[in-house]
Amino acid sequence: MQAVVIQSPGDISVGELPDPTPGPGEIVVAVRACGICGTDIHIADGDLASARYPLVPGHEFAGEVVAVGAPAGTTRGLAPESDEQRFHPGDLVAVDPTLFCGRCRPCRLGHENLCERWGAIGVTVGGGCAELVAVPSWNAHRLPPGFDMSLGALIEPLSCAIHGYDLIKTKLGDRFIIYGAGTMGLMLLILAERAGALSVTVVEPNEARRQKAAELGATEALASADQLDADRRFDVVMDATGVIAAIEDGLRRVRPSGTFLQFGVASNNATAKVSPFRIYNEEITVIGSMAVLKSYDRACDLTTEADLGLHALVSGQFPLEDYPEVLEKARKGDGYKLQVLPS
Repeated sequence: MQAVVIQSPGDISVGELPDPTPGPGEIVVAVRACGICGTDIHIADGDLASARYPLVPGHEFAGEVVAVGAPAGTTRGLAPESDEQRFHPGDLVAVDPTLFCGRCRPCRLGHENLCERWGAIGVTVGGGCAELVAVPSWNAHRLPPGFDMSLGALIEPLSCAIHGYDLIKTKLGDRFIIYGAGTMGLMLLILAERAGALSVTVVEPNEARRQKAAELGATEALASADQLDADRRFDVVMDATGVIAAIEDGLRRVRPSGTFLQFGVASNNATAKVSPFRIYNEEITVIGSMAVLKSYDRACDLTTEADLGLHALVSGQFPLEDYPEVLEKARKGDGYKLQVLPS
């Protein structure tokens, strides 16, 4: 099969690898669409401590089941799969990349995304930037026959956005501000009205992305936070950039009793200035959101049963062999969600 391989940070190639075979409790998926996100850039640059090299990247993908392994029996404390639950060749699936042990303290407390042995398909084990990938059947979610695979590959990032909303307290009539209008910022925008937002301000220096935010319902889309009055405050502030200047500005704009959500991925050694006294004195909630937690099923439901307008987020699809060039497009902020089509 053809696959992207990151041998080490900065060393990316597309070549032949052996076809995978499914082990017990696994299925093999022919990948129809795989998205590229900021995490993939961090992996390619060696800026993600959890990445394991050499690695086939790709954690946002959907495809068709082409092989099914033997039943695994009892796993994760669950009963064996029934015949109705088992996958069959030809089924369409989206794949939750999260891997966790189920035994450590975070897992036992229900925080599997913070597992002490956390892993992810496309981050610690081979992922979806390949024609074929073997995954635990537990991680696959069945999609309707004939479903658009480009939307299927958006389910994973949408599930991350849903998890972010699960963590914050929103009220009907809240005023939001979102820093960044890449794919994740736009998904947070799309979900804001469903979470009760009265208005959503988006700050995005990229003109095309700013225009897209306006098309998708932003109350106002600004090139810079400098265009806001210095004393303007918001009930909910979301950073979807990981940029320190945006984070620091956002922290200053939280209203008393408001919430700041750190959603964007900053460098693991970056630091931001914050006023501890304001957090104390104004009872500000500051919370982080990492990956997916009990949100993938709902992302599947919203994608397959509701019209969220997610098609507008796919701005380019490319053959697998173009992966290095597509990664550079993503690095430059060229478009929104870029996908490769391996199979």
